[in-house]
Amino acid sequence: MSLQSKSLRGIIVLAALLALVIVGNSLRETENTPENLDTPPLPEGAIPIYQDDVLVGAIDVNLLEALPETSFVDDEEGQTQHGWLLDDILPSILDTNDFTPETTFLISSSTRDKSAEVTWAQINETENFVMFDLSGRGTLKLVSKSIDDLDERDEWVQDVDRINIVRAAE
Repeated sequence: MSLQSKSLRGIIVLAALLALVIVGNSLRETENTPENLDTPPLPEGAIPIYQDDVLVGAIDVNLLEALPETSFVDDEEGQTQHGWLLDDILPSILDTNDFTPETTFLISSSTRDKSAEVTWAQINETENFVMFDLSGRGTLKLVSKSIDDLDERDEWVQDVDRINIVRAAE
């Protein structure tokens, strides 16, 4: 075998190895890409709703303006809380026919490191007043008039920035 053919084979082998490295890196980057990369960005201030780590909807503050407002007077300080019932909000975004009374919603604030769990049955009970109230800073806070773990000011979830839906076992 001549020196020229050995050099040509070496170049071909190096090119093949380089191609494999490039393809391997490309595949690895694709695997590390979040599933929701194709999802358009959420509007400013929107609260994403996830189910099984998949984005299924979002609560846009602008959407709330079209919904009926409600209010209650909190027992702790006697102040009126104005807002929108989750029972009105969620059906405008998601198909709630699939929810069972035991379907649980984990509503959280990463900035406050606080969360609350409420069931669809609790949300549907109008007397509970499970609602989002607009805080003085323009963010949404989760409040309730009569759910034990959510009926006092220090239990409210302020600056809500995520909702996770957990389906109850059927």
